[in-house]
Amino acid sequence: MVDEYIRIFDTTLRDGEQTPGVTLTSEDKLEIARQLDKLGVDTIEAGFPVASKGEAEAVRMIAKEGLTAEVCGLARVEKSDIDAALSSDVNCIHLFIATSDIHLNYKLKMSRQQALEKAIQGVEYAKKHGVKVEFSAEDATRTEPQVLKEFYRAVVDAGADRLDIPDTVGVSTPSRMAMLVREVKSVVDVPIAVHCHNDFGLAVANSIAAVEAGASEVHVTVNGLGERAGNASLEEVVMALHNLYMKKTKINTKLIYETSRLVSKLTGVIVQPNKAIVGDNAFGHESGIHTHGILSLPFTYEPLDPEVVGRTRWLQAGKHAGSHGIRAQLQEMGLSPNDEQLALIVSKVKELGDKGKTLTDSDVEAIARSVLKVPEENEKVLKLLDFAVMTGINVVPTASVKLDLDGRIYVASATGVGPVDAAVKAIQSVTEKVAKIFLKEYRLEALSGGSDAMAEVIVKVGDSMGNISSARGMGDDIVVASVEALIKGMNKILLKQKKMNNNTKIS
Repeated sequence: MVDEYIRIFDTTLRDGEQTPGVTLTSEDKLEIARQLDKLGVDTIEAGFPVASKGEAEAVRMIAKEGLTAEVCGLARVEKSDIDAALSSDVNCIHLFIATSDIHLNYKLKMSRQQALEKAIQGVEYAKKHGVKVEFSAEDATRTEPQVLKEFYRAVVDAGADRLDIPDTVGVSTPSRMAMLVREVKSVVDVPIAVHCHNDFGLAVANSIAAVEAGASEVHVTVNGLGERAGNASLEEVVMALHNLYMKKTKINTKLIYETSRLVSKLTGVIVQPNKAIVGDNAFGHESGIHTHGILSLPFTYEPLDPEVVGRTRWLQAGKHAGSHGIRAQLQEMGLSPNDEQLALIVSKVKELGDKGKTLTDSDVEAIARSVLKVPEENEKVLKLLDFAVMTGINVVPTASVKLDLDGRIYVASATGVGPVDAAVKAIQSVTEKVAKIFLKEYRLEALSGGSDAMAEVIVKVGDSMGNISSARGMGDDIVVASVEALIKGMNKILLKQKKMNNNTKIS
């Protein structure tokens, strides 16, 4: 069982926050820590307490939250760093010092022996205060293996509970990482972890190779955040371990997507559409061959069930679409064309796709209703009754909306970085009473020239369950077109949720 279980050490709040441009408040960090604890990570590296007063306070808040996960603070092998971590009430300290010649000579300007002595002293000092100690030899993958083993053997003798092998600049390969794990395991008898960076896109592969070689803990970040190209992503590592290597972790995989969305929202870092597991397109299908396959048996083109990670699959209409996929989309909309009608709808969809047109769900529905001669569906969960915006040079953009949400009237207002952002936030403040629906994609195109140009807005919206819907708005007022598109897209999601809830009334 020991070999089967892999610890997940999450460093989203420390290395993840070191992503260029990301700064989290103490409240943000606490919210993410709570979610990580709910997700089931073994260790939360809450931050680097000595970095600032705010950082220390954030770590202390998390440590006092009473979480199930171990709460860890990063520290150099310096008394001041260790004291800052201890003052933050963590129950684990992640100690580190560089061991490669390039770091020793050019950064630390000290000899190997001096670094070794500092490492031993740091571990002994931390252990005297009764905390768990995980020790990292920074830049381990550019350190000579014999030197690395000497450091690790010495810090284990000094009391280190776990060892971490960091690929600090992401230059290792899977075979080399596996070799280093085996080398270190040959001289110590404590758990081995790895901390891999993604500079060559190998962070996950290197982490998995380390596990194959005997590592029992992996350092990860949500969405692969981190310095430069980031770290090994939690979602990819966990799902690979579970599904490809039959390893166990404590992660509740159904909360992976929810966690990814929260971290993306609070850090402001958008998840790329083709990102494995949590990207918008991870369970999206357009090709007719693919949609036919997954509709017959999902496993034909989906290596894992989207519901396992809190997602749902979705189909995209376009020039590659086939009749099976279009029929499935229309059935979700409550439309049932015969074979002749379906062929005409597919033909029109492909014709628009060949012209480079992005087809939204609303477009497909409009085409189908035109062919079927069926009027637009009257049922709308969300209706826009009134709308106004205020903006200017010395005015904070503000939007006010009056909405009918399933028969109940709501009035709301919000500010934003611009009138469209303010309008989106005002509408979301109402819809979140029944469902968290977020704007995933926003595209604006002018259809004609001049200051009175017609605007075309395409939006893609999604919810916390992975449902995705796209819609289009058009008009000579960009803000109105944006709101129109957003309302259409949100209605698709809300109607889908309502049908999933057996048509029970939203309240």
